[in-house]
Amino acid sequence: MFNQQNKERNLSMVMDLYELTMSNSYFMHHNKEQKVAFDVYYRRNPDNGGFAVFAGLEQIIDYINNLHFSLDDIAYLRSLNLFNEEFLTFLQNFKFTGDIYSFKEGTIMYPNTPIITVVAPLIDAQLIETAILLHINHQSLIATKARRICHVANGRGVSDFGARRAHNVDAAVYGARAAYIGGVNSTATVLAGQMFDIPVSGTMAHSYVMYHKDEFTAFKNYALTYPDSTVLLVDTYNVLKSGIPNAIRVAKEVLAPMNKRLKGVRLDSGDLAYLSKKARKMLDDAGLNDCMIIASNSLDEDTIASLITQDAKIDSFGVGERLITSKSEPVFGAVYKMVAVLEDGKFDPRIKLSENIEKVTNPGLKNVYRVFDETNHAIADLLTMFDEEVDLSKPYEYVDPQKPWKKREFVNCHAVKLQVPIFLNGKQVYQTPSIHEIRNYVFKQLQNEIWEEEQRLQFPHIHYLDMSKKLYDVKMSILEKVKENDN
Repeated sequence: MFNQQNKERNLSMVMDLYELTMSNSYFMHHNKEQKVAFDVYYRRNPDNGGFAVFAGLEQIIDYINNLHFSLDDIAYLRSLNLFNEEFLTFLQNFKFTGDIYSFKEGTIMYPNTPIITVVAPLIDAQLIETAILLHINHQSLIATKARRICHVANGRGVSDFGARRAHNVDAAVYGARAAYIGGVNSTATVLAGQMFDIPVSGTMAHSYVMYHKDEFTAFKNYALTYPDSTVLLVDTYNVLKSGIPNAIRVAKEVLAPMNKRLKGVRLDSGDLAYLSKKARKMLDDAGLNDCMIIASNSLDEDTIASLITQDAKIDSFGVGERLITSKSEPVFGAVYKMVAVLEDGKFDPRIKLSENIEKVTNPGLKNVYRVFDETNHAIADLLTMFDEEVDLSKPYEYVDPQKPWKKREFVNCHAVKLQVPIFLNGKQVYQTPSIHEIRNYVFKQLQNEIWEEEQRLQFPHIHYLDMSKKLYDVKMSILEKVKENDN
């Protein structure tokens, strides 16, 4: 597979300066081999949706495997006059040696559940924070947006047209990857197709039509070049008086003699609902019932839903800027928080407090389970302490942190642990699936496991996040100690 683009780039220095300044201080004053645990999670679903789609794990794995500091990197850090020379020597020989546990890429996920847990020596865990967050925050955001758009498209094709409006080259390429995981059928970004084996699609621009002396000649030349896949952009001049009639003429005078069919026409401006209906009738009357109508022009889930409600005769959508930038909700907001420190052979829980209740963390090294009912639908996620056994073969008592005074039990349910080992002692132990397998995993969950009520765009059902009694008691005991110290 052609996936060697940008292999020579060393992205190890894609980190916030404070990761290095803190690590330098740890190196000078603490035991740099002391292990800690960090959780990665997010606090709110984009666009007030019912869930998010986890994407970006493959790039995190690549980053960890290639993490190293070159002589140029060390020279630059030395020039900042911030770092101990012994620390710089340590960085020159640095290799990640910790453990990473993660959801499988493509997992449907919910706020406040640990997506990734890093258990590693203090400096190792600190240095990878930014890279982990930037990959999750970008790709999960775009994959989730793509899923929303594909959901309202309701089986109609969706293609990523966003590269030229993306925030930079990487945003275009990795955004296309995430969009494909989220459900789009293809991308117009050729590098993304080359790197990730995503189907590519594209036809012509208005400039192609404008270059020719007239629209019919432009369409004719394009059809002669691509007789098996002729899709014509019909709105350069006048859709109904020029574009569609010329497309029909090309179908009859150019393609039909070659025993070929006009594959499609594309609308990129105007009243798409009205024009698509008129165009559909004209194409059908000309015997071109199989000619697809493709629409583009600043589309998103809301405009697509509106077009479908208006009974627009559109078979496929090209979605650009509002997908690749997630215009309506451009920040995902995953965070990286310390939850435990290894002391005397045990992980001592840590908690972050805040005046904002949603920013108070869940302490300790934990497991994350997805709980399913008898119909195999996911009814909740469950957080437990790492050393707890979860036995749902009998009624299992848990705590609803929103209503801790109520007695809650899982009955006739089963649970699946969501995090799997990715790295152990710095060695990759996880086989990265293909992008097609990741995409199919998303579809499988949504079709078979996730409630339809959670998938609606407006006022979705809220997925429950529950705690084992042991974890809840640990959190409350820490908060009680803090309260006593405040007094």
